[in-house]
Amino acid sequence: MSDLKMAVVGGGAIGGVLAARLERAGLAPALLARGRHLEAIRARGLEVFDEDGSYVARLNATDRPAELGVQDIVFICLKGSALVDAAATLTPLIGPATRIVSVMNGVPWWFLNGRRDALAGHRLESVDPGGVVSAALPSAQCCGCVVHLSSAVRAPGVIAKGRGNQMIVGASAGRTDAGVRQIAELLRQAGFDVELTAQIEAAIWAKLWGNMTMNPISAITGSTSDVILDDPFTLQLIVNVMEEAQRVGAKLGIEVDMTAQQRCAQTRKLGAFKTSMLQDLEGARPLEIDGIVAAPRELAQLTEVATPWLDTILGLVRQRAMNAGLYRYSVGDASAV
Repeated sequence: MSDLKMAVVGGGAIGGVLAARLERAGLAPALLARGRHLEAIRARGLEVFDEDGSYVARLNATDRPAELGVQDIVFICLKGSALVDAAATLTPLIGPATRIVSVMNGVPWWFLNGRRDALAGHRLESVDPGGVVSAALPSAQCCGCVVHLSSAVRAPGVIAKGRGNQMIVGASAGRTDAGVRQIAELLRQAGFDVELTAQIEAAIWAKLWGNMTMNPISAITGSTSDVILDDPFTLQLIVNVMEEAQRVGAKLGIEVDMTAQQRCAQTRKLGAFKTSMLQDLEGARPLEIDGIVAAPRELAQLTEVATPWLDTILGLVRQRAMNAGLYRYSVGDASAV
């Protein structure tokens, strides 16, 4: 499979580790990055600190998709807001047979692809405004990758991988074809613990169940996870939102195999940590509000499930991010309400 043309879009914490591991496995991916990070990778390679020490990946890194041409596989490792801005520029990478793998937090733009109910053909405005993403990255060519590992960019060209090593891969609407199996095998070759699933939407929703609560609450309060979970009032807020999300998931045919209280207890075992949204706020980086909070709320509207607690969190975290200059939204824009 070394003759495959692969590109990783986004060289940050997750995309950088993915590209570096693919390179170390002899699979020669290209990497789309930008700014000082790109300059450092071009000059010195991408250094990754992993469980077994550090290594340097020598990558074909660029900020110009047209230099790479049509790819067999494209891994999208951008935040949702960055993808909206970048989507149109990615068309040189995409041919009719290109497999597109979303390696992102939250609800992806293709989440409703393949449905045979009242939601068939519906586009999620929160993550695909005006269809700008799906026009560049056709949903029928997409599959998902849910990541259960931590990683952080230490400095330009330097990434430190933390705990976890799992990736869950699957296509939408229960499809499992040769292309998805090939992607899973590539990730195994790169050293990840890979699970191939026919229920990728359920895997996305299960991870989102925690992210849509802990992330925005931490950004609103500035608190670490232990403080949020140890306070009975914020804990109850998390449970309320999770139970709303559970009802939305049920309408979508997605069942979560644990209670909200069990999920909170699971998170509590991880100790004190800052969520990615709080880290982005403190680092003056755009917050991933749309895919993690706004998209679940849009799905709730589509399935006619009332979500007053989720609505409250969305309103508060959106204002927190806007006041910090880290989110684009107009309070008077009815389409975003």
